[in-house]
Order: sequence, then C-alpha cells, then structure tokens
Amino acid sequence: MNARSRRQKRKAQLRADILAAARLIFVHDGYEHFSIRKLADRVGYSPGNIYLYFKGKHEIFDCLVEESFSALLAALPQPDDNTSKDPVALLKQSLREYVGFGLRHPNHYRFSFLMQPTATGRRHKQRAAYESLLRKVRLCVAAKALKSSDVDCVAQALWAAAHGVTSLLIARPKFPWVDRNKLIERVLESAVDSLLRSNAEKAK
Repeated sequence: MNARSRRQKRKAQLRADILAAARLIFVHDGYEHFSIRKLADRVGYSPGNIYLYFKGKHEIFDCLVEESFSALLAALPQPDDNTSKDPVALLKQSLREYVGFGLRHPNHYRFSFLMQPTATGRRHKQRAAYESLLRKVRLCVAAKALKSSDVDCVAQALWAAAHGVTSLLIARPKFPWVDRNKLIERVLESAVDSLLRSNAEKAK
C-alpha cells in the first residue's frame, strides 16, 4: 500500500470514528444537546479537525440518517424470480425483516424513524426502503391478492403496523410483553391478512 492509499484509508477510518461517536452522542443526549465540541472531546480530536470532515452537526446527522437507511435497505429481501412467485410471502418476510432490523439495531432505527431535528422546513425525502415496500405491495396487487389496489394506502397501513410494534419494543423494553416473536407475528400476520382477498373474491 502506497502513502496515498494509507492516507485515504486513515481519513476514511477517522471519518467512520467520528460518525460512530456522533451516533452515540445523538442517541444519548438528543439532537439539541449535541455539539461539535462534545464530539471532539469524545473522539480525542480538536473541533477544527471535525470541521475538516463535516460542516456541522446538521451534516453529521444527515450522514447518520443515510447510513441507517442504507443498512435497513440492505437487510430487506428484494423481489426476484423465486420470491415474486408468492408476493404475499415476500411482503410478510419483508415486514418481519424490518422489525428484526429495528430490534437488532435500535440506534439505526432511532435515526431512521424516531429522531428528527427540531428545525422545520426540510422537505420530505422518499427513501429506497419505502420504495421497496411499494414494489412488494404492487406485486401483490398485480397478483390480485389484495382487497384494495390503493398501493400507497396499503403500504402505509402495513408500515404503520410494523413501525408501531418496533418502536414500542424499543421504547418500552421493561413492559411485560408476551413472547416477543409471538407478538410480532400476531401484529404482522393480522395486518397483512386483513388486506387479503378471500378465495371466493379471487374466483370472481
């Protein structure tokens, strides 16, 4: 490895260290109480060194959000020639993986869905993870498996169910929940099955 490659590798590692430390501070202290100086103290750099990599806490926060959504998308199953033959099974599997990702990586989930800057005026950004859900719902609609062909309404209803159980399990770990897997399965199965057409309806 030449000197330039070593420098690039070191810069990439320093940037990763900064982001990892920043994630912990955001989760522990909240967005409003985050500061570049607090971050610099944690990683052992000067604030000036932090600004060599990021313009400020808004940019750091946005980078962490992008990291979290990328990790979520990578965890979700995507349609292929095999799974698309049973779009309902693929949809259910995707919802299970969504919840599982949130519970395995609660800090990622907090950045994706639970933490927001108090500053207003930011435009909504359509995420690839949501587009993935829309594609799976469209497959179910095309297979005439659902009562409704309103893709956005179905996708948002399913997301609401999956997000609800995920966020509750993350936010209320000491609540006397029933078996976690049983609860998740009941919520997701109920959400999907309530939208499915009956065999009689399919035969029409």
